[in-house]
Amino acid sequence: MEIVELLASPAHRFEGRPADGPAPAPDGELVPEIRVRAGLGIVGDRYFNHAAHRDAAITVIARESLPDGAGLAQARRNILVAGLRFGEKTLDDLVGAVLALDSGDGPVRLAVRRAANPCAWMDVSIGPGAWKALRGRGGVRCVPLDDGILRVGPIRATLEDLPPAPQR
Repeated sequence: MEIVELLASPAHRFEGRPADGPAPAPDGELVPEIRVRAGLGIVGDRYFNHAAHRDAAITVIARESLPDGAGLAQARRNILVAGLRFGEKTLDDLVGAVLALDSGDGPVRLAVRRAANPCAWMDVSIGPGAWKALRGRGGVRCVPLDDGILRVGPIRATLEDLPPAPQR
């Protein structure tokens, strides 16, 4: 199992209509490591500490879901993993669980909240037919439960049950 790519982009590139094309990528959005903050997201990313995105601050997608040559710059996810399987479960089957990724500095737990559904932009950024092909395979949106660092390279990944919500 490995982290193939990491993206922390300060810019929203997919705004307006897909037919208009994405804005240019800022320098340095693909990075060798990211700093994650519990409940807030990825330091330096466009969704860091935005209230509207706290329940989905980090997106993870499997390389196996993307066509050859496509990566995070096209898919607009934060973490691209490869070889991540838990028995018969793939990444997209993990909604409702806690995924812990450890690239050597200790585990960073991600509460997998929901699917990262693809949109019409995928046909522009990846290629015609990608929007339809990525349905059910577009990755997952997560809330970070720990502060930590993730790096490109081999990882140890574990799966936990999502803890129950506190009683009010």
